Formats: sequence, C-alpha cells, structure tokens
Amino acid sequence: MTKIRSSNTSRAFPKMPAHQFKVPATSANLGPGFDSMGLALGKFLRIEAEEGERFEVIFEDDFLEVLPADEKNLVLDTAIRIAKKYDRTLPPLKIRMGSEIPLTHGMGSSASAIIAGVELADHFCGLGLSDFDKVMCGSEFEGHPDNVGPAVTGGLFVGYYGDGSLYYHTLALDGLAAIVSVPPYEIDTGAARAALPASYSRTDAVSQNAINNVMLLSILNNDYPTMGALMMSDRFHEPYRESLIAEYEDIRRVTLSGGAYATVISGAGPSLLTLCREEDVDRIVEALGSVSGCLHEKVEIFQ
Repeated sequence: MTKIRSSNTSRAFPKMPAHQFKVPATSANLGPGFDSMGLALGKFLRIEAEEGERFEVIFEDDFLEVLPADEKNLVLDTAIRIAKKYDRTLPPLKIRMGSEIPLTHGMGSSASAIIAGVELADHFCGLGLSDFDKVMCGSEFEGHPDNVGPAVTGGLFVGYYGDGSLYYHTLALDGLAAIVSVPPYEIDTGAARAALPASYSRTDAVSQNAINNVMLLSILNNDYPTMGALMMSDRFHEPYRESLIAEYEDIRRVTLSGGAYATVISGAGPSLLTLCREEDVDRIVEALGSVSGCLHEKVEIFQ
C-alpha cells in the first residue's frame, strides 16, 4: 500500500486532512500456495478521501459504477466496521475511487477494497495500526491472508491465519517478470470454490506439502526453473478449476513454449499469471496475441 500524499488545510472546525493512497492488485495461490501465498502487482485501486456531510463514493472509472456509492460500498463498510472494532466512530467520508484492477477476475479487487477500508479507518480514527495489524484486520474479513497480505506488504507474501493467529513472511522476487492474461468473463469466487472437492486424499495432501516446501526453497535460492515446475504441480485447486477457463490450455502452451517458468490461475480465476525471465517478457506477450479474446499485459511485480 502506497501513500501518495497528505495535505493539511486550516479550518474553523478542524477536520482530518484529505488522504490519498493506492492499494496494489494481487495474484493469490501461485499454484500450491492455496489460500496462503500471494504476489503484489503494479495495478492499483486509488482512493482520495475527506470528511463530508454523508458517506459518498464518486467513481472515476465507468466499470466501477456497478458498486454501491454509499456506506454499503465494501471500502466504506470495511472502514466503519474496523472503526467499531476499535471502539471508534468513523466520520462521514466522501471518497473518490479509481481502479486499474478488474472486478471478479481473480486479481484481488475485493482484497484491495478491504485494505483500503482498513487504511481509511486507521487514518481518520487515528488507530496507529502497524502493517501486521492491517494484515490481521484484512484476514479477519477474508478468512485467509493470501490477497490482503501482499496488498499491504507488497512483494511475495507467505502467510497463515487461523484461530485468531497470524504468521507471515515476505520476500522480494528479483529477476522475474509477470504477465496477466485476463479473459472477458467473470468467475464468481463462490462458484470457483464450489468446484473444489470437500476433502483430499492423504497422498495428495502429503504431495502438496512437499511440493510447496520445495517450491519455497527454490524461490529463496533463485532456482526459478524448479520453482516454475512445482508451481504448476498443484493438487488442491488448479486441476478442478482449469475447465472453468476456456483459454487455460492455449495460454499455457504459448507461454511455456516461449520459455516461461510457469503459468497458473490467479486467485479463483479466470485471469492467469505467467512468471518468466525479464528478457523474455515482451516476446511472450507478443506471442500471446494468438490467444484472442483475452487482454495480455506485462505487469510490474510491486515490491
């Protein structure tokens, strides 16, 4: 989360100064890191907020117009609830909202809204929250930290949230480039979760544990070829969700034949995330033009 600027304005009855900040998109799971790993991407939800006469949202991008424009908006609803959690009352806010993050496409649009709400409550109620506190607040809303975590910390996030406890570490991914392929349709997160089995075999659970452990050490040792092979060996969600994405096989064929390390489902889909060498990214994006109907875009890994 990046603060752009704050300005102080003298008033007869002082209000909190206007507050501008942006929250990055995120790509969760990264294959076997189901509900525990995520990566911050350089596409942003932008917020400018100031105290007003009532709760109000002004949208700067047309595709956001489907969202509530009052306190029912997820950003404001989260801010109000976080203020109450700390026994404070959020003042009515007028916010301007713009975004580069597509809605319901597996790129963390809801998580960015939740973290924006946490930031508003922190700023306008003077909560003094740390990054850890903000990830905890977001995890309490989402039930898992894989999207809200990197939306606060940036970089690669690996975390566990359960029974009221939160543990996480972060890491910069150096020498890698990212591509997102965004199909022109949505997949509801609930439907994507409904596609998963109710339970997994012991064999799959043991394999998944080993795959994820070795993948993390591969990342730490900058062994990206091994990282990529294991990232595409998930047993928990990719095999059950790939049929929901019509372009899944075609995009993988193009990216892997172009030398990419891995292409995986971003969050619950339908977007796909490709990781590759920086020197290969432009060539792979150009080759992806053969998979029509999707927006293929090079995206900065937001550290």
